[in-house]
Formats: sequence, C-alpha cells, structure tokens
Amino acid sequence: MKLKMVMTLLIAAIIVPASAISLLAQDVKIGYIDSIKIFAEYKETQEAERLYRQEVEQWTAQKQRMEQEIVKLRDELQAQSLMLSEEKKAEKKLELDRKMAEYEQFMDETFGDDGLAARRNKELTQPIVEKINRILEDLGKEQGYTIVFDVANANIVYADKALDLTDAVLAKLNELQ
Repeated sequence: MKLKMVMTLLIAAIIVPASAISLLAQDVKIGYIDSIKIFAEYKETQEAERLYRQEVEQWTAQKQRMEQEIVKLRDELQAQSLMLSEEKKAEKKLELDRKMAEYEQFMDETFGDDGLAARRNKELTQPIVEKINRILEDLGKEQGYTIVFDVANANIVYADKALDLTDAVLAKLNELQ
C-alpha cells in the first residue's frame, strides 16, 4: 500500500512539472543567430574589419620600429661597454631605459585593454552591433520570439522584456536591507 502511494506521488511529481513545461513551451518561441556568420558575411562589417586591419598594421609597424631601435641601442651598449667611460655608459643606459619606457607606454596606450586598438575596434563595430540589435528586437516583436540566442557565444541577444526579473530581484534585495 505504501509502495503504491509512493509510486503515485513520484509519478505525479514527474507529470506535473512536465505538463507545466509543455504548457510553457507552447507560449515560448525561441530562435538563434550566428553572430560570427553575420559579421563574416555582412559587407559593412567586412569594410570595418579592413579599416581596422590597416590601422593595426600601422601600429604594428611602429611597434617593430621601436623594438628594432631598442635592440640596436642594447647591442651598441654591449659592444661599446668596455670602451665607454662610466659617464657615457650611464648616458647610453639612460637613453635605452627611456626608449624602453616609451615602448611600454606605446604598447599600453595602443594595444592595452582600453588602448587605441580596442577603442577603435569598438568604434567601428558598435554601430553594426546596434543595427543588428535593432533588427533582432524588431524580428522578436514581429514574429513573436520570446528569446533569441547567439550560438557563437551562448548569449541571449534578444528577450521579451516581460521576462526581465532584474527589477524584482533589486526590489527583494532592497527589502532585505
């Protein structure tokens, strides 16, 4: 008798959530995009990529010139160190240190996390991303999508605003204070 009741409860515990999920699935329309394919095939993105590559090539050439200059100064200092007075040796070492500091500053300002290259990339791609997001929002509303995922990076790129729980979570958090 107890076994029968446990089995009935177990079956009910499985069927009720499954029924709720199937009801929910009928109301939810999910789609996805592949942002890598969009970026690869969209002409405006291709042009932005071409411009970005040209600028990076210029910065890379400047980086290489700076590196060559540092190597040249280091080699000169090593080759001439026995012939130079301590004063001249210190002067050349100071010049080498200055060039290395300039190089490090250039690298940070150009290729660092918030450097010129990152800012330029964002500047070139942000209008495209905004355009794609507007299209996704329009498609989501017109075609009744609840959520749209990006398979390239597993992000949600569009979601029905009614699903946003952010304000509810903030309200509950503020109640706890």
